[in-house]
Amino acid sequence: MSSSDVNMQIDEKRVYGQTVCGKIAECIAKLGFPLELKLPSPEFDAAVFHLVVDPYTQSQDLTGYWYDTAKQRIGQIKFYGDGSFYAEYDVVQPHPTKKRWFVEAINAWGKLDNIKVEAKLLDIPQ
Repeated sequence: MSSSDVNMQIDEKRVYGQTVCGKIAECIAKLGFPLELKLPSPEFDAAVFHLVVDPYTQSQDLTGYWYDTAKQRIGQIKFYGDGSFYAEYDVVQPHPTKKRWFVEAINAWGKLDNIKVEAKLLDIPQ
């Protein structure tokens, strides 16, 4: 798989990926974090992409990873050969309004015409 194959896949998925990133950002915003936290949102073109062959279907899946400034992985997005996707983006913050909960990440999945998004919450022991 050449870099031109990867670049072609990135170009084909750009609008799809930007839509997914927008839905994740909307979910983060709806949680109500204070603006001064300046929580980052995923940006499609900031991901580092690779083509990965699915061992079951043999399709070439476009997989991207987001990293923070310390080069720690903070999220991923994967486009499958059947047109579906899965994404996860780390938030790692106490919930801004529900003190018993911690927001670990935002998960997104589905297809372009049916994107599902939800916060992955952890219960904070009392």
